This record gives sequence, C-alpha cells and structure tokens, in this order.
Amino acid sequence: MSGGTIPLLLVCLCLMFGSVQNQGSSQDAFIIQYLERRLAQMEERLSLCEQNTLSLTQKTFDLSSEVRGCQSTLSSFRSEVKTQMDSVSARVDRVEGELEYLENKIPTQSDIEMEEALLEQQIKVAELEQIKTKAKLNVENDCSTALSQIKSLKIVKKAGDPNGSWFKDPSEGSAKVYLLSGFRNNTVLEFSSLENFTKTSSLPDKVMQLPFSWRGTGHVVYNGFLYYHKADTPNQILKVDLLNGTVVDSTLLPGAGRLPVYSLNPNTYLDMAVDELGLWVIHADLEYEGNLVITKLDKGTLGIEYTWDTQCRSRDAEGAFLMCGTLYVVYNTRFGGRSTIQCLYDIHDTIHSNESPVIFFPKRYTSHSSIHYHPGDKQLYAWDDGYQTVYKVETRSNDKTAAE
Repeated sequence: MSGGTIPLLLVCLCLMFGSVQNQGSSQDAFIIQYLERRLAQMEERLSLCEQNTLSLTQKTFDLSSEVRGCQSTLSSFRSEVKTQMDSVSARVDRVEGELEYLENKIPTQSDIEMEEALLEQQIKVAELEQIKTKAKLNVENDCSTALSQIKSLKIVKKAGDPNGSWFKDPSEGSAKVYLLSGFRNNTVLEFSSLENFTKTSSLPDKVMQLPFSWRGTGHVVYNGFLYYHKADTPNQILKVDLLNGTVVDSTLLPGAGRLPVYSLNPNTYLDMAVDELGLWVIHADLEYEGNLVITKLDKGTLGIEYTWDTQCRSRDAEGAFLMCGTLYVVYNTRFGGRSTIQCLYDIHDTIHSNESPVIFFPKRYTSHSSIHYHPGDKQLYAWDDGYQTVYKVETRSNDKTAAE
C-alpha cells in the first residue's frame, strides 16, 4: 500500500465516523423529545386524577353530612312516632275503659221506656210553665188601651245622618233624651231634656263612646241602660250601663238575625221596643215565612219570658212599635210616601187586624228609619230622613180586655 493511499483511507474513516456520530446525536434528540412529551401527558393525567380525587372526596364528605342529617331526622321522627304511639295506646286503653263503663251503664228496654215517659212528662210540665208565664204576663201587666189614631206631627230638629234613632228613657222620672246617629256607630249623645235637645245651638250634656258599635237603628234606653244589637254579630243583644259605659249583660236571641226585620229598613235585624209591659225585641224569622216575631225579655237578666209569632209580614214594612202588648207594624213603599199601620198583633188576642181600620200617619212623604213608642208620653219618637219627629197618638179603651 502506497504512502498516498493510507492518508486517503484515514480521511475516509474519519468521514465515516463523523457521519455515524451525527446520526447517533439526531436519534438521541428525538428520543428525548418523545420522552418529554410523554412525561408532560402523564403530568396532565396525574393533575386531572388529583382534581377528580379532590372532587370525589368533597362529594363523599357532603354525602356523609347529608346521611348524618337524615339519621338525625329519622331519629327525631322515630321519637315522635313512639310518643304518638304511646298516646294512641293510652287513648285506646281509655276508650276501652269508657266502652266497658257504657256497657255497664246501658239501660234495659224497660228503663228506656221509663225514661221516655219521664221525658214526656217533663215536656208537658215545661209547656204548662210557658202557659202559666204567658197568663201571668197577661194578668199582672194587663193593658186596656189600644191605638185609635196618630193625631199630629211635630218636627223637633234635624241632626245627624239621614238614618238613626232617638228617644227618651221611658222609666218614671227620667227626662233624658238620647240620639244615636247612623246604622253603625258607637257614639251616644245624651241631653238632659227635650227642651235642651230642641235648641239649635245646644250641645249634648254627655258624649259617650260605647265599648262596641251598634248595628241598625233598633235601640232603646230603659232605666238608665242602653239595649242594642252588637255590630258584626247576627243576634247578640248588649245591655250597657250609661253611667259608666260598661257592658253589664248580653244575650243571644234564637232564630233572629238571618234577615232584616223590615224590608224597607234593610240594615236593622233586631228592633228593641219598650211599652207598658216592659222590654221587647222584634225580629223576622225564616221559620215563620219571614213574618215578624216578638219576644218579651226580662230587662234585668235579658232572659226570654215568652215569644209570639205573628202574621204581620216583614215585606214593605219600615218599622213597628208595641203598645200595651200589641204590635203595630208600619208599612210604606220603597219610593217613600205616607206611612200606614196595616197589621197588628195583640198578645191578649182581643184586637185583630181584620177588625181594625188602617191607621194613617200625618202627611210627610218620606220614610222612617226608626219609630219608638214612649208609654209615659203616649208619643212616637221617629227618625225621618234626618229629621227628629214626634207623633202624638190617641188611644181608646179596649172594651174586650176590660170586660174580661
């Protein structure tokens, strides 16, 4: 081998080694890049796995808290159910004891027949007592006068609302006048006398605020006590002491308050009245085809003494009053006009509507919202479209009553 060949060979070997070395470096770089990408992907997956683990841990904690709450609620429910079961068990025991007691107390058929006979006897005794009460009322408080005509009209004053009620205390020795304005109010004006009331500039001697408002216009004052229908109740009557304004008694009137007592005065459901026999209340009852019913009350206790159902209709009536135990019903038209008395009912059964002529009021073409009879003055105190009016009445002797 010549000397020129060896260097040339050495040069070729060097070139070949350099080429091989260059190829090895390129492969190493590719492998490194591949590994780095794989590591990055693994890091991402590990991070996602860690996030999922944290979320799962939180959900597990929340579920555990919810389960603990449900366990607490179930424990409370279990305790409550146990308490109710104990209560039911006690009630069942009590019912069983009561059933056993009733079984021992159930009477035999003969005992039942005896009880029915006793009940019938008690009913008969009660009916006799009612008859005796009615007879006692007729005898002890008998009146021998009846209304013959309404003689004159006097307009005393105009005060208050178009509808209201005014009257004097009919008790002996009292001259006080009372004014209650409107269908619903709680203010009572008291005047010492009719003369003071008629003065144009006269102020009331006393202004009283009632503890409860009234309803309608059917009020009366008797022996210093105001009797009126309590507002927002169907049939409750209050007795108020006018000295101090306190309620001293009350009562519920059975069957009353379901319809107005007079169709032309639709805001009044109970109409109180006073006559020679005492305290009354007039109302309409559906059980008697809407006809008027009169009930005698004890002025002290408000107890019911007796009740009479009349044949006087409520339709087209505007008011009524009692005189000596006789109910006189005042009729009109819904357009207003001259008032007339067309129906009466006498508890003594001595005066009848078909035997009595129609009684006309003096001409004044309006309608009354209240009419109150004063047994001492023999006058009617009426509220006529805001005018306080007085009617003078004439009476006649009731021969039938006197003869009896």
